[in-house]
Amino acid sequence: MESVQIISMVCYVISAPLLGLLLAGADRIISARMQRRKGPPILQPYYDVRKLADKERPSAGGVQEFYVLCSLIFMVITGAVFFAGGDLMLAVFMLMLSTVLLLVAAFSSNSPYSQIGAERELYLTMAYEPMVLFTAIGFYVFSGSFRIIDIATGGSMPIVHLFGIFIGFVFILTIKLRKSPFDIGMSHHAHQELVKGISTEFSGKTLAMTEIIHWYENILLLGFIILFFCDGSILGYVIGLAVCISVYVFEILIDNSFARMKWQSALKSAWPVALVFGLGNIIVLFALEA
Repeated sequence: MESVQIISMVCYVISAPLLGLLLAGADRIISARMQRRKGPPILQPYYDVRKLADKERPSAGGVQEFYVLCSLIFMVITGAVFFAGGDLMLAVFMLMLSTVLLLVAAFSSNSPYSQIGAERELYLTMAYEPMVLFTAIGFYVFSGSFRIIDIATGGSMPIVHLFGIFIGFVFILTIKLRKSPFDIGMSHHAHQELVKGISTEFSGKTLAMTEIIHWYENILLLGFIILFFCDGSILGYVIGLAVCISVYVFEILIDNSFARMKWQSALKSAWPVALVFGLGNIIVLFALEA
């Protein structure tokens, strides 16, 4: 079992950035097709990151680079814990720590634009974090364990019992993926460079690491989607992967269909969703067990 966990960790560390950059490239192509454009090649995110990595580091960017590097390390460790079947709650808190380190990097800048972007990202964190916690609690109530390996091999698909939590998680996934209408903290679109938020003052290798963090995080978040359909069988993983792809395409559709909202809209929409679908689903589970 330990050897399988080690292999899973290594596979995530190596394959996640590769899958993440292909996902980012496919995102750009699908978005371009929706806008009746050809779009860039699928490897364009790799070309962008390689170009950034080749740039010289600015003399004032040492502190920011350190915080972003720490954020990247914790993001990698979070995904390794998740895909190795470790503790789900530990993965959730480490994911939060990675986000906080990225915010600290933005706050360390003297630029008011970077700090405003960090404040907006903090508001978004307040908006989606309750639903993330309800998701972890829901999996615990369903399986009786926070260990992901126990959840994934429980014998029945969690989606059957956690359908409300699944809807709530898909909703806040729009925020976590930084898609419109909730990309107020940082935008990854090339035509929105003036709305870079927390990455306004990042450049060179620091900005390249920020993109790599995003690749790792996207694969991790989609892993949560697959977990809803894991029942210990290959069919469960296949269904989960199919739903995962469908959800991501749906998020791209939302991204290209809605204008950016204010941070107040994120809080007013995410918290009711978390209470109704997240907490409501957990209360129903407790009622059924009673």
